Amino acid sequence: MALIRINARGQTAELHGSPAPLESLLQRATAGDGPVIVMIHGYNYRPGGRSNCPHRHLLSLEPAHLPWRAPSWPRQLGFGLGHADEGLGIAFGWNACGTLRQAQATAARAGQALAQVCALLHRQDPRRPVHVIGHSLGIEVALEMLHHLPQGAIGRIISLFGASFQSRTATALDTPAGRSAEFINITSRENDPFDFLFERLTRLPTRGDHAIGHGVSAANAVTLPLDDADTLSHLRTLGYAIAQPQHRICHWSSFTRPGTLRFYRHLLRQPQETPLQRLRPACPPRSARRWSRLFALRPFAAPLPAWHQL
Repeated sequence: MALIRINARGQTAELHGSPAPLESLLQRATAGDGPVIVMIHGYNYRPGGRSNCPHRHLLSLEPAHLPWRAPSWPRQLGFGLGHADEGLGIAFGWNACGTLRQAQATAARAGQALAQVCALLHRQDPRRPVHVIGHSLGIEVALEMLHHLPQGAIGRIISLFGASFQSRTATALDTPAGRSAEFINITSRENDPFDFLFERLTRLPTRGDHAIGHGVSAANAVTLPLDDADTLSHLRTLGYAIAQPQHRICHWSSFTRPGTLRFYRHLLRQPQETPLQRLRPACPPRSARRWSRLFALRPFAAPLPAWHQL
Protein backbone atom coordinates (compact mmCIF):
# COMPACT_ATOMS: atom_id res chain seq x y z
CA MET A 1 0.00 0.00 0.00
CA ALA A 2 1.77 3.12 -1.24
CA LEU A 3 -0.62 5.77 0.07
CA ILE A 4 -2.79 6.05 3.19
CA ARG A 5 -5.31 8.85 3.64
CA ILE A 6 -5.58 10.07 7.23
CA ASN A 7 -7.57 12.98 8.69
CA ALA A 8 -7.47 14.88 11.94
CA ARG A 9 -10.71 14.94 13.88
CA GLY A 10 -9.88 17.37 16.63
CA GLN A 11 -6.78 15.96 18.31
CA THR A 12 -7.42 12.42 17.03
CA ALA A 13 -6.26 10.83 13.78
CA GLU A 14 -8.56 8.56 11.78
CA LEU A 15 -8.66 6.98 8.34
CA HIS A 16 -10.36 8.97 5.61
CA GLY A 17 -13.65 7.39 4.57
CA SER A 18 -13.14 4.20 6.58
CA PRO A 19 -14.10 3.03 10.09
CA ALA A 20 -11.12 0.62 10.17
CA PRO A 21 -8.70 1.07 13.06
CA LEU A 22 -5.78 3.25 12.06
CA GLU A 23 -3.11 1.52 14.13
CA SER A 24 -3.57 -1.93 12.63
CA LEU A 25 -3.53 -0.54 9.08
CA LEU A 26 -0.34 1.40 9.74
CA GLN A 27 1.33 -1.71 11.15
CA ARG A 28 0.56 -3.60 7.92
CA ALA A 29 1.40 -0.69 5.62
CA THR A 30 4.81 0.05 7.07
CA ALA A 31 6.25 -3.31 6.04
CA GLY A 32 8.83 -2.92 3.29
CA ASP A 33 11.53 -0.45 2.35
CA GLY A 34 11.64 3.25 1.64
CA PRO A 35 10.83 6.37 3.63
CA VAL A 36 7.58 7.52 5.15
CA ILE A 37 6.57 10.89 3.68
CA VAL A 38 3.73 12.84 5.29
CA MET A 39 2.04 15.40 2.99
CA ILE A 40 0.02 18.25 4.54
CA HIS A 41 -2.17 20.67 2.60
CA GLY A 42 -2.71 24.30 3.49
CA TYR A 43 -5.53 26.78 3.98
CA ASN A 44 -9.12 26.37 2.77
CA TYR A 45 -9.15 22.60 2.26
CA ARG A 46 -11.55 20.33 4.11
CA PRO A 47 -11.53 16.52 3.92
CA GLY A 48 -14.79 15.29 2.43
CA GLY A 49 -15.74 18.68 0.99
CA ARG A 50 -17.35 18.61 -2.45
CA SER A 51 -15.09 21.29 -3.90
CA ASN A 52 -12.13 21.40 -1.52
CA CYS A 53 -11.28 17.86 -0.40
CA PRO A 54 -7.48 17.50 -0.45
CA HIS A 55 -7.78 13.75 -1.04
CA ARG A 56 -9.40 14.46 -4.40
CA HIS A 57 -6.97 17.24 -5.26
CA LEU A 58 -3.24 17.71 -4.61
CA LEU A 59 -2.97 14.76 -2.16
CA SER A 60 -4.48 12.34 -4.70
CA LEU A 61 -2.65 10.09 -7.12
CA GLU A 62 -5.13 11.29 -9.76
CA PRO A 63 -6.11 14.89 -8.90
CA ALA A 64 -9.49 16.22 -9.99
CA HIS A 65 -10.24 19.82 -11.00
CA LEU A 66 -11.33 21.46 -7.72
CA PRO A 67 -11.59 24.01 -9.39
CA TRP A 68 -8.04 23.90 -10.81
CA ARG A 69 -5.90 20.88 -11.58
CA ALA A 70 -3.08 20.53 -9.08
CA PRO A 71 -0.05 18.30 -9.60
CA SER A 72 -0.24 15.05 -7.67
CA TRP A 73 2.06 15.38 -4.69
CA PRO A 74 2.14 11.61 -4.01
CA ARG A 75 2.97 10.67 -7.60
CA GLN A 76 5.56 13.43 -8.06
CA LEU A 77 7.18 12.43 -4.76
CA GLY A 78 7.55 8.84 -5.93
CA PHE A 79 4.42 6.97 -4.85
CA GLY A 80 2.03 4.86 -6.91
CA LEU A 81 4.72 3.86 -9.40
CA GLY A 82 4.94 0.20 -8.36
CA HIS A 83 8.52 0.32 -7.12
CA ALA A 84 9.48 -2.01 -4.27
CA ASP A 85 11.24 0.75 -2.34
CA GLU A 86 8.53 3.41 -2.62
CA GLY A 87 7.93 3.46 1.09
CA LEU A 88 4.71 4.84 2.52
CA GLY A 89 2.97 8.07 1.65
CA ILE A 90 0.57 9.60 4.17
CA ALA A 91 -1.91 12.14 2.83
CA PHE A 92 -2.86 14.06 5.96
CA GLY A 93 -6.07 16.09 5.84
CA TRP A 94 -7.45 18.60 8.32
CA ASN A 95 -10.22 21.19 8.33
CA ALA A 96 -8.39 24.33 7.20
CA CYS A 97 -11.51 26.41 6.53
CA GLY A 98 -12.85 29.45 8.36
CA THR A 99 -10.94 32.60 9.19
CA LEU A 100 -7.15 32.48 9.34
CA ARG A 101 -7.30 32.59 13.14
CA GLN A 102 -9.78 29.74 13.23
CA ALA A 103 -7.71 27.65 10.83
CA GLN A 104 -4.56 28.42 12.81
CA ALA A 105 -6.22 27.11 15.99
CA THR A 106 -7.43 24.01 14.16
CA ALA A 107 -3.89 23.43 12.86
CA ALA A 108 -2.58 23.19 16.43
CA ARG A 109 -5.09 20.43 17.26
CA ALA A 110 -4.35 18.69 13.95
CA GLY A 111 -0.65 18.75 14.85
CA GLN A 112 -1.37 16.77 17.99
CA ALA A 113 -3.31 14.23 15.92
CA LEU A 114 -0.43 13.92 13.45
CA ALA A 115 2.00 13.46 16.34
CA GLN A 116 0.08 10.32 17.34
CA VAL A 117 0.60 8.90 13.85
CA CYS A 118 4.30 9.75 13.72
CA ALA A 119 4.90 8.46 17.25
CA LEU A 120 3.38 5.11 16.25
CA LEU A 121 5.54 4.95 13.13
CA HIS A 122 8.64 5.77 15.16
CA ARG A 123 7.88 3.07 17.73
CA GLN A 124 7.38 0.47 15.00
CA ASP A 125 10.74 1.18 13.37
CA PRO A 126 12.93 3.89 14.94
CA ARG A 127 15.46 3.55 12.11
CA ARG A 128 13.00 4.30 9.33
CA PRO A 129 12.98 7.98 8.32
CA VAL A 130 9.71 9.90 8.59
CA HIS A 131 9.71 13.12 6.56
CA VAL A 132 7.10 15.86 6.25
CA ILE A 133 6.23 18.28 3.46
CA GLY A 134 3.55 20.92 3.91
CA HIS A 135 2.19 24.04 2.26
CA SER A 136 1.04 27.29 3.86
CA LEU A 137 -0.82 26.67 7.15
CA GLY A 138 0.07 23.00 6.89
CA ILE A 139 3.41 23.99 8.40
CA GLU A 140 1.60 25.07 11.58
CA VAL A 141 0.44 21.45 11.80
CA ALA A 142 4.00 20.17 11.38
CA LEU A 143 5.49 22.58 13.92
CA GLU A 144 2.89 21.70 16.57
CA MET A 145 3.61 18.02 15.96
CA LEU A 146 7.27 18.51 17.00
CA HIS A 147 6.19 19.49 20.53
CA HIS A 148 4.71 16.02 21.10
CA LEU A 149 7.39 13.71 19.67
CA PRO A 150 10.68 12.28 20.96
CA GLN A 151 14.12 12.97 19.57
CA GLY A 152 14.75 11.35 16.20
CA ALA A 153 11.08 10.86 15.30
CA ILE A 154 11.21 13.20 12.28
CA GLY A 155 13.87 13.46 9.59
CA ARG A 156 13.22 16.41 7.28
CA ILE A 157 10.46 18.99 7.09
CA ILE A 158 10.02 20.92 3.84
CA SER A 159 8.00 24.11 4.28
CA LEU A 160 6.39 25.37 1.06
CA PHE A 161 5.59 29.06 1.58
CA GLY A 162 4.87 28.19 5.19
CA ALA A 163 2.33 30.30 7.07
CA SER A 164 3.97 30.46 10.47
CA PHE A 165 5.98 32.92 12.53
CA GLN A 166 9.72 33.01 13.08
CA SER A 167 9.44 32.72 16.86
CA ARG A 168 6.95 29.86 16.61
CA THR A 169 9.30 28.00 14.27
CA ALA A 170 12.34 28.64 16.47
CA THR A 171 10.50 27.27 19.53
CA ALA A 172 9.39 24.13 17.67
CA LEU A 173 12.91 23.51 16.35
CA ASP A 174 14.21 23.76 19.92
CA THR A 175 12.18 20.74 21.08
CA PRO A 176 13.81 17.28 21.25
CA ALA A 177 12.16 16.25 17.96
CA GLY A 178 12.86 19.65 16.41
CA ARG A 179 16.58 19.66 17.26
CA SER A 180 17.09 16.29 15.57
CA ALA A 181 15.10 17.24 12.45
CA GLU A 182 16.13 19.33 9.45
CA PHE A 183 13.95 22.24 8.32
CA ILE A 184 14.07 23.37 4.68
CA ASN A 185 12.22 26.67 4.28
CA ILE A 186 11.10 27.29 0.68
CA THR A 187 10.24 30.96 0.12
CA SER A 188 9.67 33.51 -2.64
CA ARG A 189 8.69 37.16 -2.74
CA GLU A 190 5.76 35.95 -4.89
CA ASN A 191 4.16 35.05 -1.56
CA ASP A 192 4.56 38.51 0.03
CA PRO A 193 0.84 39.45 -0.01
CA PHE A 194 -0.06 36.20 1.72
CA ASP A 195 2.63 36.64 4.37
CA PHE A 196 1.42 40.21 4.89
CA LEU A 197 -2.18 39.08 5.44
CA PHE A 198 -1.09 36.22 7.70
CA GLU A 199 0.81 38.61 9.96
CA ARG A 200 -2.18 40.96 10.25
CA LEU A 201 -5.07 38.51 10.45
CA THR A 202 -3.58 36.20 13.08
CA ARG A 203 -2.21 36.89 16.55
CA LEU A 204 1.50 37.74 16.70
CA PRO A 205 3.32 35.44 19.17
CA THR A 206 5.77 38.22 20.03
CA ARG A 207 5.93 41.93 19.25
CA GLY A 208 7.64 42.58 15.91
CA ASP A 209 7.47 38.94 14.83
CA HIS A 210 7.49 38.07 11.12
CA ALA A 211 6.34 35.22 8.93
CA ILE A 212 8.99 32.68 7.97
CA GLY A 213 8.98 34.08 4.45
CA HIS A 214 11.60 36.40 5.96
CA GLY A 215 13.77 33.40 6.84
CA VAL A 216 14.45 30.99 9.68
CA SER A 217 17.52 31.19 11.92
CA ALA A 218 18.50 27.78 13.27
CA ALA A 219 21.52 25.54 12.96
CA ASN A 220 19.36 22.79 11.45
CA ALA A 221 17.46 25.01 8.99
CA VAL A 222 18.05 26.55 5.57
CA THR A 223 15.95 29.10 3.68
CA LEU A 224 15.85 28.72 -0.10
CA PRO A 225 14.22 31.66 -1.94
CA LEU A 226 13.13 30.21 -5.27
CA ASP A 227 12.84 33.65 -6.87
CA ASP A 228 16.53 34.39 -6.27
CA ALA A 229 18.71 33.99 -9.37
CA ASP A 230 21.81 32.93 -7.40
CA THR A 231 19.82 30.34 -5.45
CA LEU A 232 18.42 28.80 -8.63
CA SER A 233 21.88 28.87 -10.22
CA HIS A 234 23.47 27.01 -7.31
CA LEU A 235 20.67 24.42 -7.25
CA ARG A 236 21.20 23.90 -10.97
CA THR A 237 24.89 23.10 -10.34
CA LEU A 238 23.69 20.43 -7.88
CA GLY A 239 21.51 18.92 -10.61
CA TYR A 240 18.17 20.48 -9.68
CA ALA A 241 16.80 22.59 -12.51
CA ILE A 242 13.86 24.72 -11.35
CA ALA A 243 12.04 27.09 -13.68
CA GLN A 244 12.28 30.83 -13.20
CA PRO A 245 9.28 32.43 -11.43
CA GLN A 246 6.54 33.49 -13.82
CA HIS A 247 4.35 35.55 -11.47
CA ARG A 248 4.64 38.61 -9.32
CA ILE A 249 2.06 37.18 -6.89
CA CYS A 250 1.45 33.46 -6.38
CA HIS A 251 0.78 31.33 -3.29
CA TRP A 252 1.16 27.97 -5.07
CA SER A 253 4.28 28.25 -7.23
CA SER A 254 6.34 26.46 -4.56
CA PHE A 255 4.85 23.22 -5.96
CA THR A 256 3.37 24.17 -9.34
CA ARG A 257 6.54 25.62 -10.88
CA PRO A 258 8.30 23.07 -13.12
CA GLY A 259 11.14 21.30 -11.35
CA THR A 260 10.03 22.00 -7.78
CA LEU A 261 8.44 18.67 -6.87
CA ARG A 262 11.28 16.81 -8.55
CA PHE A 263 13.67 18.74 -6.27
CA TYR A 264 11.64 17.90 -3.15
CA ARG A 265 11.53 14.23 -4.15
CA HIS A 266 15.33 14.14 -4.10
CA LEU A 267 15.49 16.04 -0.79
CA LEU A 268 13.22 13.48 0.86
CA ARG A 269 14.34 10.27 -0.84
CA GLN A 270 18.10 10.92 -1.05
CA PRO A 271 18.80 13.22 1.93
CA GLN A 272 22.34 11.87 2.18
CA GLU A 273 23.05 13.49 -1.22
CA THR A 274 21.77 16.89 -0.11
CA PRO A 275 23.07 17.57 3.41
CA LEU A 276 22.26 21.05 4.66
CA GLN A 277 25.85 22.19 4.28
CA ARG A 278 25.58 21.42 0.56
CA LEU A 279 22.43 23.55 0.32
CA ARG A 280 23.70 26.50 2.37
CA PRO A 281 25.64 28.11 -0.51
CA ALA A 282 22.25 28.50 -2.23
CA CYS A 283 21.02 30.68 0.65
CA PRO A 284 21.57 34.42 0.08
CA PRO A 285 23.20 36.32 2.97
CA ARG A 286 19.98 38.27 3.52
CA SER A 287 16.39 38.03 2.31
CA ALA A 288 15.19 40.36 -0.41
CA ARG A 289 12.98 43.15 0.85
CA ARG A 290 9.24 42.58 0.99
CA TRP A 291 7.39 43.75 -2.14
CA SER A 292 10.66 43.81 -4.10
CA ARG A 293 9.27 41.40 -6.66
CA LEU A 294 5.90 43.12 -6.96
CA PHE A 295 7.48 46.39 -8.11
CA ALA A 296 10.49 45.00 -9.98
CA LEU A 297 10.82 45.03 -13.75
CA ARG A 298 9.91 41.65 -15.18
CA PRO A 299 13.00 39.92 -16.62
CA PHE A 300 12.90 37.50 -19.52
CA ALA A 301 12.84 33.91 -18.27
CA ALA A 302 13.98 31.11 -20.58
CA PRO A 303 11.73 28.03 -20.44
CA LEU A 304 12.92 24.97 -18.55
CA PRO A 305 13.94 22.00 -20.72
CA ALA A 306 11.09 19.52 -21.09
CA TRP A 307 12.97 16.72 -19.31
CA HIS A 308 13.17 18.81 -16.14
CA GLN A 309 9.51 19.83 -16.01
CA LEU A 310 8.48 17.30 -13.36
